[in-house]
Amino acid sequence: MNRKELQQALEALAREEVNRVGCDTKKPHKVALVYPNTYFVGMSNLGLQIIYEEINEREDSVAERVFLPSKKEMEAYERTRTPLMSVESQRYLCDFEVIGIDITFEMDYFYIPWILKAGQIAVRAEHRREYDPIVIGGGPCATFNPEPLADFFDAFIIGEGEGVISEALDVIYDARRNGITRQELLRKLSKVAGIYVPSLYEPVYERHGVFAGYQAEEGAPRRVLRRHAPLVRSGETVVATDFTEFGSMYIVEVARGCGRHCRFCMAGYCYRKPRVRPLEILKAGVDRAAKLGKKVGLMGAAISDYPEIDALVRYIRSKGLRYSCASLRADSLTADVVQGLADSGQQTITIAPEAGSERLRRVINKGITNDDLRHAVTLAAGAGIPHIRLYIMVGLPTETEEDIDAIITMAEEVQAHMETVGCHGRLTLSVNPFIPKPFTPFQWMPMTDKKIVAKRLQRLKKGLRKNRRIEVLVESPKEAYIQGVLARGDRRWSKAIAYAAERNGVKSFLEACEELNLSMEDELYRSRSECEPQPWDILDMGLRDDYLAEEWHRSTEEAYTAPCCDGCRRCGVCGREV
Repeated sequence: MNRKELQQALEALAREEVNRVGCDTKKPHKVALVYPNTYFVGMSNLGLQIIYEEINEREDSVAERVFLPSKKEMEAYERTRTPLMSVESQRYLCDFEVIGIDITFEMDYFYIPWILKAGQIAVRAEHRREYDPIVIGGGPCATFNPEPLADFFDAFIIGEGEGVISEALDVIYDARRNGITRQELLRKLSKVAGIYVPSLYEPVYERHGVFAGYQAEEGAPRRVLRRHAPLVRSGETVVATDFTEFGSMYIVEVARGCGRHCRFCMAGYCYRKPRVRPLEILKAGVDRAAKLGKKVGLMGAAISDYPEIDALVRYIRSKGLRYSCASLRADSLTADVVQGLADSGQQTITIAPEAGSERLRRVINKGITNDDLRHAVTLAAGAGIPHIRLYIMVGLPTETEEDIDAIITMAEEVQAHMETVGCHGRLTLSVNPFIPKPFTPFQWMPMTDKKIVAKRLQRLKKGLRKNRRIEVLVESPKEAYIQGVLARGDRRWSKAIAYAAERNGVKSFLEACEELNLSMEDELYRSRSECEPQPWDILDMGLRDDYLAEEWHRSTEEAYTAPCCDGCRRCGVCGREV
């Protein structure tokens, strides 16, 4: 491919899109929104589209999208020395005033240095010149621990980006008009609630390289409180295209956050409190999906928890539309939801007990019983849905060999119940190694040793091998342990990410660790005390200081924590939203 063919490929993508907002590329201020993966993956990301809409609705700004090229296109960009280009106007990435990068998955970290370099932007923030683009990170990974990426970014949005992105742009534009230096601009950005500027905080390490906290520049905020967006408007597909991971789906965000208090779930703590969109707003989104003839994809942490879920799915069906759900809970599943999924052509119901034993589910506060699983299977059978998928984690805190045996027993009992109620399809167990995440009660816990997890996965597979109606799918443990390092790592890991990105991406990560004298084992398997500093302590999710530790101790007692409710002040979030 040559430069012209690269431009033509982007133009072809744009021609196949239906865009709900105007994208006037002649507006004075240019903002690039980057997703560090392919167009096919990135265009399924609703957060990117919501921010895209907000910026393009401004009179002074245009947002254009940039994605990771295919391997063939990457080679062409490098060979022809063409800077990475946007979809809308094929503008070079280096020609934008602001670059926003959505960071959703740890394994995408390795693409970020390549994208910056391919866009002819200095990879390390400290090497950028006075009027180079301001590079801002946002999304889930930026919210719970941006430190492993801190070297690459001028600033991060902590929490939800709606509203704060416009405040940030106002600061940047004003600073540029007034000739303010780049460093002073960043200091002004740090005054915007919910924005973290890593260059204002110098990590401090004790002997043997143990992280000991930060030395903050004078005037820098002591902690950055995450932003919280009220759901007063729609959150749905803005640019519709068939060329995405989810096919011809029109995504409608039903709710945000979750109040179920599952102790392993970062989203449940970082996006608390749970909020739902009014039914009338969702109906309007369904109407827009109908005009495009698209299947409706309902998005949220637990779709079946939405208070008016039956009314919503009945409305979707009244429009003659199919739909699917991002997530369902076995204990709030309804017949209307399941029947609607069946009528939409769905062949599998997916639920997440996470653990096989009810004891371990009490530890993680999952709140789902084996009776709930059987009820879900019965609903699926009644609707004619033949297959069931269960999400399971191995390596959870306090897990024993008996808990692995309990997964086997649970799977056999669920499959037997499927046969009994006329659900004659396949039971699939989707199994993932547990990764402790920041801002959860398990943030201090070591990850279970890789060799132990491998043995337990083998035990699980062997125990279910004879039943041909049960399938066990396992995520790569190697990848999970890299995610484990990046989830809780400090700023030193930026160098390892950059080193790997220069070579073969994630495949070079172990080589990077050896070259830079960084120990994955120390990061993964070290028990952390509740009082020692953590890289993410500079951020504030609004929780009471002792709340996560309290929940950790409750987990060891297998104590139940009830879901969020109106008027509750238990965790400290309500009343502190920004």
